[in-house]
Amino acid sequence: MTYDLLIGDYAYSSWSLRGWLVFDAFAIPARVTVAQLYCDDFAAKLAGFPPARTVPVMRTPEGTVVPETLAIAEELASRHPQADIWPAAPAARAVARALAAEMHAGFGALREHCPMNLRQAFADCAPPAAVLADLDRLQTIWGWARAQTGATGPWLCGAYSAADAFFAPVAARIAGYSLLVDAAAQDYVAAHLAHPSFRRWFALAQTHGPDQPFYDRDWPRKPWPEPALSTR
Repeated sequence: MTYDLLIGDYAYSSWSLRGWLVFDAFAIPARVTVAQLYCDDFAAKLAGFPPARTVPVMRTPEGTVVPETLAIAEELASRHPQADIWPAAPAARAVARALAAEMHAGFGALREHCPMNLRQAFADCAPPAAVLADLDRLQTIWGWARAQTGATGPWLCGAYSAADAFFAPVAARIAGYSLLVDAAAQDYVAAHLAHPSFRRWFALAQTHGPDQPFYDRDWPRKPWPEPALSTR
């Protein structure tokens, strides 16, 4: 049996990217339906997943509706322990859950000033002080995670986990808005852009659905950095 997953626009819905990655990156099958933001059918499609008010939202094979990305990640981890959605080691798992929870609840300035937009990239976005503070916090907790878990590869807690899936839209924002971060954070962003699941999502974002004017910004443009542009 397969899960049903309702998401928003591939190009713009950052929370949908998180939810979708928890399926795709861990090889859990789902029937995906897109409800385009700011379109008439969004509310109608969402109404099929009560009591959800936002996307993403999943329906289990038994019919239980699970809104919210943290709940989706935890439920899938319980049902598919072999997928290693969270790290196996207790200390690393605790760190990964703390990271995902902070991402779920915070970084409002970065979200507002730099909404995820996978169809445009900007050479400069004049980030205000609150956005710079969010970037500092991200670098702090990313470094803390590596120190706590002893991670030496590209990901924060060892192997790719739900914590990394939760930060994928942040990586897209840093790359797409030319936000300045330190070398370790730049490497982490590059790892996200090269991740096969992110690249699949990015390719879908280029072709699926209309442009949404809400996400346009009057800032100087640049090409999207490689390797996200590659769809191989």
